[in-house]
Amino acid sequence: MSGASPALPASLAANPLLSRWLAFEADGTLTVRTGKVELGQGIATVLAQIVADELGIGVARIRMAAASTAHGPNEGLTAGSLSVQESGAALRQVCAEVRALCGQLGAADGWQLPAGALAGRLALGAARPRAAEELTLRGRDVARLDLPGKIAGQPAFVHDLRPPGLLHGRAVRPPSRGARLRDVDVAPVRALPGVVAVVHDGQYLGVVADAEHRAIAAARRLAALAQWDEVATLPDAAALPAFLRAARSEARVVSGAAADTLPPAGLRHLGASYSRPYLAHASIGPSCALATVTDEGVEVWSHTQGIFHLRADLALLLRRPVDDITVHHAQGAGCYGHNGADDAAVDAALLARAVPGRPVRVLWSREDELGWSPFGAAMAVSLSAGLDDTGRIAHWRHEVWSNGHSMRPGRGGDVPVLLAATQLAEPFPAVTAVNPPPGAGGGGERNAVPIYALPDARVLSHRVLDMPLRTSSLRSLGAHCNVFAIESFMDELAEAAQCDPLEFRLRHLDDPRARDVLQAAARNAGWAGRDAREHSEGTGFGLGVARYKGSGAWCAAVAEIEAAEAVRVRRLWIAVDVGCVVNPDGVLNQIEGGAIQTVSWVLKEAVRFDDTRVLSTSWEDYPILRFSEVPEVHVELMHRPDQPSLGAGEATHGPVAAAIANAVADAVGIRMRDMPLSADALMQAALAD
Repeated sequence: MSGASPALPASLAANPLLSRWLAFEADGTLTVRTGKVELGQGIATVLAQIVADELGIGVARIRMAAASTAHGPNEGLTAGSLSVQESGAALRQVCAEVRALCGQLGAADGWQLPAGALAGRLALGAARPRAAEELTLRGRDVARLDLPGKIAGQPAFVHDLRPPGLLHGRAVRPPSRGARLRDVDVAPVRALPGVVAVVHDGQYLGVVADAEHRAIAAARRLAALAQWDEVATLPDAAALPAFLRAARSEARVVSGAAADTLPPAGLRHLGASYSRPYLAHASIGPSCALATVTDEGVEVWSHTQGIFHLRADLALLLRRPVDDITVHHAQGAGCYGHNGADDAAVDAALLARAVPGRPVRVLWSREDELGWSPFGAAMAVSLSAGLDDTGRIAHWRHEVWSNGHSMRPGRGGDVPVLLAATQLAEPFPAVTAVNPPPGAGGGGERNAVPIYALPDARVLSHRVLDMPLRTSSLRSLGAHCNVFAIESFMDELAEAAQCDPLEFRLRHLDDPRARDVLQAAARNAGWAGRDAREHSEGTGFGLGVARYKGSGAWCAAVAEIEAAEAVRVRRLWIAVDVGCVVNPDGVLNQIEGGAIQTVSWVLKEAVRFDDTRVLSTSWEDYPILRFSEVPEVHVELMHRPDQPSLGAGEATHGPVAAAIANAVADAVGIRMRDMPLSADALMQAALAD
């Protein structure tokens, strides 16, 4: 239609009331509300920077409000490295509309409106955001708004909240997934000092006390009194790929022909299989939440990634109208997907029901956090390819098996997905983890379609329906293992073609931005001269590249490792293209943090279990990378101010994982295809070689 206003950004189209986003305060400050939450990734600072740039004001005049279902827009989840893309785009347009409105109303200082001026006003899309050359803060480092208080030790987290009348709660977990409560005597626990309530609702047990230490003591006593019947429900941890391939699953063709075809004749065929284990979120700070329950409503404070999604599932579980429930976001420990935050919120609400009107704080134990948070799904990948007589790939097949990668609140439809839901006296059915839709990048199949231009390529994904352990979103979802597999296999194919791994990739890569990051990382690492360097025996170099989700940031990594009795990553060189860089320091933090986390995943991390119980419930049983083991990380940002901004938080995980594995093969001549590449795994691989 001629003269029609452009479409609004998706988040703004879903929340068009301007007053849901901004509020002008009497003291001359501006309150900004978004549906995206601060998880330690610095998003509050970047969004404030975008608002300040668009309105032409100082960041110091902006107050970023914590997300709440009581006010502010519903932007779904803070996930998938989408906050700048979604909330940033929405806020730019909101501020453009406000600037236009200020002009119409003759605002005294060019941007300040009286309180209430935005009431009832809708975003229309007619106003235009500032041109790139008018933005003075874009591309500049702006100091994190949240760090000064945290560094000074000021209360900043949900763990720090201490409302009047606060009580403390603890849930008592079953000893294993298949356990059923046979009997429990709660009377001795009720008699303990400071115990205010004991909750026994079907299989769900918990305590409320007047002090944290008394809640812990009461929970331990209740656990000792509970009698459970246990059954073996878990697969062989040493044979996870075989379990995944044999389990019930539903298949979907992700890319390529619906029916498979025979490869062209005359090709040299290679095949390999790769895997990763179940992974824990392993946040250093355990999950925490507060809740107050009355006849009038339920109020919850949580470090959830989706306040509206959690509210909906709480309404189902508590069997109350959704409008009775308010969820406020409060910061917690670093979060890398769907960890225990939502389940801790449910614990707080269930325990608070037993003491109406009193706020109840639930702090999970380390055993709860490592043993009962949703895990990142174990994965198995099989690849095969055919090389023609020129050394080019002429045939490609990728097949992946994995449980679903999402069981977040809201994913179960009219069934809550929360941990306690199946344990109540009136239980809800267990929910099978799903994968996000392809438009959101998928789950187990995320990044299974290679970045390369390959003829006769077909990708098949199997969502495993047998779910012995609860799985849900963990940073990068399936991209971590799929890129690990693809980029490891590219090195194996390069070796078969007697070609340098960098040259082999460039031979098949026609995406110019992918070529740019790959060549930049290789150049910065001195790839061409790596063989001439003076380095110790057992040192190797490897690389990897991918575009996250096929639609997000481009990232390439080169790893330098040394392998003796164990693998140690010395250095990482990373090049990343996130389009327009709003805050370089924020992007660098995300890239460096993601790279270091990946090193930990690749070298150390795996959930341990026998046929009945999860065994890795302490740092001794679930080791993570130590500070002394952190490698040097060198990052080049390829700023493209004329391009949309893309997320940075999850781009590194696949390329870095593959770069490490390829460097190990370069160093010791052993191809390790199953993560983690631990000291034990390296020894076994050497003995088998």
